[in-house]
Amino acid sequence: MHSVVISGTGLYQPPYTISNAELVDIFNRYVDEQNTLHAGEIAAGTRPALPYSSVEFIEKASGIQQRYVIEKSGLMDPARMCPRLTERPDDQLSLMAEIGVDAAQKALAAAGRTGAQVDAVLCAASNMQRAYPAMAVEIQQALGAGGYGFDMNVACSSATFAIEQAVNAVRTGSARCVLVVSPEITSGHHAWRDRDCHFIFGDVCTAVIVERADDATSPDQWEVLGTRLVTQFSNNIRNNFGFLNRAEDSDPDARDKTFRQEGRKVFKEVVPMAAAHIESHLAALEQSPSAVRRFWLHQANQSMNDLIVRKMLGTQPHGDVAPLILDEFANTASAGSIIAFHRHRADLAAGDLGVICSFGAGYSVGSVVVRKR
Repeated sequence: MHSVVISGTGLYQPPYTISNAELVDIFNRYVDEQNTLHAGEIAAGTRPALPYSSVEFIEKASGIQQRYVIEKSGLMDPARMCPRLTERPDDQLSLMAEIGVDAAQKALAAAGRTGAQVDAVLCAASNMQRAYPAMAVEIQQALGAGGYGFDMNVACSSATFAIEQAVNAVRTGSARCVLVVSPEITSGHHAWRDRDCHFIFGDVCTAVIVERADDATSPDQWEVLGTRLVTQFSNNIRNNFGFLNRAEDSDPDARDKTFRQEGRKVFKEVVPMAAAHIESHLAALEQSPSAVRRFWLHQANQSMNDLIVRKMLGTQPHGDVAPLILDEFANTASAGSIIAFHRHRADLAAGDLGVICSFGAGYSVGSVVVRKR
């Protein structure tokens, strides 16, 4: 068995931002249009009036202040409220692959590697642009990588679940250098017209290089001490969009064909599940939460992360222990914990312990325990 390190990360950041104020303005314009359109039914009591959103509501509910998006004009159109993208021909690089290559090249540069030195590519994200061929194989070709590639989806835990597959491949010798790419174009599956969640998501792409420790040359190496995954079925986070929709003669624009969740139930059930998962993982490695210098957690809700850390440490957490990128990026599905790791690790010293952890639909929880070399 080989010792394994994370030797580089990369981040693709979309060119457009949407502030909470902008988002509230467009949402409330949509509400006004709908309430005017259905004024008679609302007056008769047969249809409820849609409520307004507000900046205060968003920030209190989530801690989010803005989000990055691939395309903005379609989202700012109350008649559309969906990205306006151009379909690409088959001989052109797909959008997911394009942003995946961007993040991958940055991760490769950080690790001191070239595409030709990669012998496995895993594209792990909450949604895939197409069924096949795999985006991972398209990214593999664009980078000039060898070996194999495949796509995988475990919703918001996709990145950490893929890191475990990468670590296992390197540890057992079936690969020497694995690239994990998480292109999250969440704006395409988000319910922008639902007040309870219209503010949650943002677009981004992350990349991680996992390789044998004895091959690594990067000045910034993180030994992977262990990985652990768990799933437990729940309908509290769900998206029913899929290839069988047309066979069911279902409405492709129906509410259930985009992201939906029972937020309070998710909070109540996932917090103890994630805290217990991390604690048991650390215990198996003969470590305790108090020994961890930093937790890079899934970025969905500030209160959720605070409570998870408080359950483990028994004290009120602060940004140095569990840094947030949520305020700037919003929820970026599986990429969130990786962005936190990418942005907030430079100040740690050799020997410091850290935990990368994601949690989401499934339910699913994935953790990666690392130590600075």
